[in-house]
Amino acid sequence: MPPCCGDASTSLVTTPAASSNTGWRLEGAAVFRHRDGPARLAYRVECDGAWRTVSGRIQGFVGPRDIDYRVARRGAAWTLNDAPATGLDLSFTPATNLQQLRRVAIGEGEAVQLPVAWLDVDAGTLTRLPQIYERRGAAALWYRAPSVGYEGMLGLAPNGFIGRYPGLWEAEPPP
Repeated sequence: MPPCCGDASTSLVTTPAASSNTGWRLEGAAVFRHRDGPARLAYRVECDGAWRTVSGRIQGFVGPRDIDYRVARRGAAWTLNDAPATGLDLSFTPATNLQQLRRVAIGEGEAVQLPVAWLDVDAGTLTRLPQIYERRGAAALWYRAPSVGYEGMLGLAPNGFIGRYPGLWEAEPPP
């Protein structure tokens, strides 16, 4: 979740990763201030049993614009609203870091490159985003996304989701 459109007031609701007939499902919503006005984006990401993204749907609004993006794998290629694309990572939520972290075991002190396609909500495009995760403890990962100039120590919640994304997002404690 490199810087895109959120700020310290971002609100995120994510349901626990759920098992489906074919793999895993992530669902949630993000509410945040955007330079164009209030934003609310709901998402659903379908993964196979090995946590590889199969499809995704993002719906809501950013300021006055309605958003409705569909991302799907067609053979070896990806599509965004039926146009060719290369992958999926939702820029507005740390929830989509989960598939990378579940797909690859990262040992203590080990750095792993996990490039993804990054959904730019403003432009409605997917672009390649190099990501590097380095395990710094049971619940800590040093994260770098050099192409967008972001790096920081991510904190993991007990359920494996990102609980702290410095400067961008932090989970609220449960009630």
